[in-house]
Amino acid sequence: MKRRLFIIALLSTFLSTLSCIPCCGQKHQRGKASYYSKRATGARSASGQRIHHDSLTCAHRYYPFGTMLKITNLRNDKSVIVEVIDRGPFGRGRIIDLSWAAAKEIDMISQGVATVKVERLDNPVPFKPEDSKLPKIDFEMAEFEPDHYFEKKEKAPHHRHTP
Repeated sequence: MKRRLFIIALLSTFLSTLSCIPCCGQKHQRGKASYYSKRATGARSASGQRIHHDSLTCAHRYYPFGTMLKITNLRNDKSVIVEVIDRGPFGRGRIIDLSWAAAKEIDMISQGVATVKVERLDNPVPFKPEDSKLPKIDFEMAEFEPDHYFEKKEKAPHHRHTP
């Protein structure tokens, strides 16, 4: 009986620990998205940047600032790539707040709230090769020993001409 209770306690501890892991470890997330009003333009975000309604940015609770995310509206399959510059949304059952321009890109302005899929982009520039085939260059300076590289020339004695 004690062993059974121990196993149950161990399992519940393990499962509660898993539920505390932020979404950064997940490949994608689904949920409700809202967007900033145009009136938020000029306000400072949590990263210190100013919010602008024409920029493709977002607020997310866990992803680090500067992370690029692909947001897909599940109603029409339109997507946009945004950068995380703020924290939030908190409460209201939302997982992400988009800038006005990002919301316009995925046609959610008239709805106000949309069901979206959020994917973290590992390589935000799709045409940039993952593995570069260029050789590595060693930029260390070689030791300079002037005796080996240059011969010292004897200077001719300087003669003074006297009038």
